[in-house]
Amino acid sequence: MAEKILTSRSALEGERKQVTILFADLKGSMELLADRDPEEARKLLDPVVERMIEAVHRYEGTVNQVMGDGIMALFGAPVAHEDHAVRACYAALRMQELVKGYAEQAFRTLGVTVRIRVGLNSGEVVVRSIRSDLRMDYTAVGQTTHLAARMEQLAPPGAIWITAETLRLAENFVQAQPLGPVPVRGLDAPVEVYEVVAAGQARTRFQAAALRGLSSFVGRDAEMEQLRAALEGARHGHGEVVAVVGEPGVGKSRLFHELTHSHGVAGCRTLQASAVSYGRATSYLPIIDLMKAHLRIDERDDIRSIRAKVTGHLLTLDEALKDVVPPVLWVLDALPEEDGLRDLEPPQRRQLTLDAVKRLFLRESQVQPLVLVLEDLHWIDSETQALLDSLVESLPAAPVLLLVNYRPEYSHGWNGKTYYRQLRIDPLPPESAEELLRALVGDGAELAPLKRLLIERTEGNPFFLEESVRTLVETRVVTGERGAYRLIEDAQAIHVPATVQALLAGRIDRLPPEEKRLLQAASVIGKDVPFGLLQAIVEDGEGDLRHGLAHLQAAEFLYEAHLFPELEYTFKHALTHEVAYASLLHERRTALHMSILETLEHRQADQPSEEIERLARHALGAEAWDKAARYLRQAAGRTMTRSSYSAAAGLLREALQALERLPETPDTLAQAIDVRLELRVALIPLGRYQDVLAVMREAEGLATRLGDRARLGRVLADICARLRNVAGEHLQAIEVGQRALAIAAESGDRELEREAQYRTGQAYFAIGDFPQALDLLSRCSEGADEGRGQRSLLFASWSHSWLALTLSSVGRFVDARLHAQEALRIAEGADHPFTFAEALTGVGSVFLAQGDLDRAIDALERARVLIRASNLQPWAVLARLGYARALSARPGEGRDLLEEVIQNATTMSSMGVGRAMQLTWLGEAYLLEGRFDDALESARQAVSLAQRHQERSHEARSLRLLGEIISRRDPPAVERAAGYYHEALAVAGELGMRPLVAHCHFHLGKLFRKANQEERAREHLTTATTMYREMDMRCWLDQAEAEMRELA
Repeated sequence: MAEKILTSRSALEGERKQVTILFADLKGSMELLADRDPEEARKLLDPVVERMIEAVHRYEGTVNQVMGDGIMALFGAPVAHEDHAVRACYAALRMQELVKGYAEQAFRTLGVTVRIRVGLNSGEVVVRSIRSDLRMDYTAVGQTTHLAARMEQLAPPGAIWITAETLRLAENFVQAQPLGPVPVRGLDAPVEVYEVVAAGQARTRFQAAALRGLSSFVGRDAEMEQLRAALEGARHGHGEVVAVVGEPGVGKSRLFHELTHSHGVAGCRTLQASAVSYGRATSYLPIIDLMKAHLRIDERDDIRSIRAKVTGHLLTLDEALKDVVPPVLWVLDALPEEDGLRDLEPPQRRQLTLDAVKRLFLRESQVQPLVLVLEDLHWIDSETQALLDSLVESLPAAPVLLLVNYRPEYSHGWNGKTYYRQLRIDPLPPESAEELLRALVGDGAELAPLKRLLIERTEGNPFFLEESVRTLVETRVVTGERGAYRLIEDAQAIHVPATVQALLAGRIDRLPPEEKRLLQAASVIGKDVPFGLLQAIVEDGEGDLRHGLAHLQAAEFLYEAHLFPELEYTFKHALTHEVAYASLLHERRTALHMSILETLEHRQADQPSEEIERLARHALGAEAWDKAARYLRQAAGRTMTRSSYSAAAGLLREALQALERLPETPDTLAQAIDVRLELRVALIPLGRYQDVLAVMREAEGLATRLGDRARLGRVLADICARLRNVAGEHLQAIEVGQRALAIAAESGDRELEREAQYRTGQAYFAIGDFPQALDLLSRCSEGADEGRGQRSLLFASWSHSWLALTLSSVGRFVDARLHAQEALRIAEGADHPFTFAEALTGVGSVFLAQGDLDRAIDALERARVLIRASNLQPWAVLARLGYARALSARPGEGRDLLEEVIQNATTMSSMGVGRAMQLTWLGEAYLLEGRFDDALESARQAVSLAQRHQERSHEARSLRLLGEIISRRDPPAVERAAGYYHEALAVAGELGMRPLVAHCHFHLGKLFRKANQEERAREHLTTATTMYREMDMRCWLDQAEAEMRELA
């Protein structure tokens, strides 16, 4: 199976990213696990790895490898984080804390010492996305990864080792002790290593910069004047909200720092807090920080101390604030367990909390004017937002100045308030940026070109200017002291740090016109830009083109991705590609797409399928709707062969949109029907059954309007399937299926006839008409695997699987196994994961029905792995696997799977195939766990559902379960239980369900034996053993014979 997965994998793509990589493992795991049973070893290891993963996820890292006793995680990829190193360090501290707690437990219970070691490194890596039909994995390759792994291997148990590169990015966010240069295998020079021992003082980027020493404050006189005016108004009781809005790094926090550290706030109480990028999941996080600062609560305070400080402060401030104490303690996670606030409904408790915190702040403002500073609202949690909204409503008459800042993407509802003002701050103008650089770098004449370059590349963003200077110092482009540096390398050779990647878009407009036009043309081709294709669509000669590309490479817009088999460039950052593309006028963009399309068609005349999706994309962009529809369909077909059904569905939806742009003709109507037929093939494995039914109803209307009987027959055959497995309307499905069969008969279309036989046979199976199902499915399977193309193979495999299910329902297990194996044989040759999984499910179902649980579980587990890996809907497999596990003395595991299946069927608004059967299996799992009430409820639901949908075979099974539930009561209601068994027996006998007939006799025999009705018991047990023996149902035969022995 793994071989099949790997052979279908598409080409690797690489992207350079600035990331922090974390490795963690359990030190000495080999010795720790020596001589331990594998299950015991797993119980010891799993909690450790789970805590590692929890810590990584807490800070939104990506665990991309789990390696037995450890993990590898990425921070900053695949989702970029501007604070990836800080998150990684915090995750390392968190996992050490979590594992330490577990280690104490493990030592007490198992007598073992559990300690982990963690290594981190930051830098540039190639983050490769391995795209396949089964998954998307991310892996980072390069020296950065190797060095992170070496840090972990060198670290002692209980330690976190990081490199200087990581410390630079997390400086002041963590406390670290230098360990000096450490030799690392594979590197020529030793590496400076540090041990992280605790979180640092800084929580925000600005706080970290302030601890290093702030640079000159320039260019914000007008904004400072407005802040001072707002502060003066608040002093006189006219509260106000001032919002400072700007892009990252423009100086929003610095503006507030200058105000709150000025003489203007004398006599005011100032409280400050900030939202953090990883804190949205924590309610009231900035408010918690405000409260702790206000009440002087620090990390050393335990719960008792926090309660004392809160109570003491509030009651000293005002006795009337007594009822505010519990909500404040709730926010601080220090509320006593017995406090009545915990018993309130969440909305009521939330409102009390909002009112209490607001009352506290307003009461504090009556003692002295209050300046509340809340930063980075773009990362705020919903509860803090609600509190701010409430507080803002009370500001006009209170001596409170609320200062907030955020990035442009954040929004709120305060704009219409008369006491709200917004300050938009932009990057520094050139003269102010020059003033800042004079303080940072110096005034030397040789520095002038460098400063001009820095201002140009950063557009005057203060943070990026400072970061760029730090990089120049660290890379020894300049040397000396702050404010008096000397240039020692060519200023044109420097690279702006990774933090300025966001400025790439702005830099496009500063390119020379020829290079900008070249970049725009490249952006229309796509992220990957073959040199030959670019050459074909631009007017430049080869020399000028290569010269222009060389400049774009030097400026880090493009880089060479491949030299062989042809030269290809790639946009270094997706943002650059998107912004360049968006900057084009629609007319030129369309013309370029058409030029690319014609070039590709000419180049790919002999083998257009090689770049079919690229053809489709450019046809769409060129608004060549007929070609777009054709190429999108072909691309979807190729995608589906790799089982990438979601992507295929998207392509087919686009094909429909393209067709809608064309005039309606018989040809476009026919195409619209065919695309919908293809779309349903992509949607079914995704479990989007309601969408399939809707799409097919649309297709039915189109086919009727077109008068195309052949297409109408295909559509009706599919609607038959959807009515069965989506709506549970089996009788209606049979009627629609018969219409499809009639169309097939009149046209002589064997393929349509085969599909209609298959679909209608399934519907007959659902209502328990097994002879009709066997007839139709047998006719469907005849010669199907001799047909041409993959579709014939698929129908052959599917029909044999359903024949196996049908035959096992009537006790013909020898024939059932033959058909199940035939389905598997055909599926193996079809190279179609969904069908192979279906065939395995059929094999497992036959074994399950016959009572061979080990072989059933083996086949069903294989099917589950394949379906999960293929991103398909696993519910049919999981239901059978859950039932098999329940029967094999693992009812809890089985129940979990069955509950998951039923929950997802409900979520997808689908009856699902055999929903009543699944409820019956779940009820049996409950019964095996001793959960009689739950079992009874499931059984009753199953009976009701089966009767509603005329699923008589499922009705019989659920009636048998009701009998078993009643029979297990203490004392059993013998006649009532027997009544259910006889009802089930009557239906099963009528339908020819010999295994179920035998089960009913078996359970009746058990029931009467326990009731000391020996003759009746012997009669039923004799019948059961005879039938079990005839059907070779060994598992059940053994149980029945044991009952007979008990009877004797």
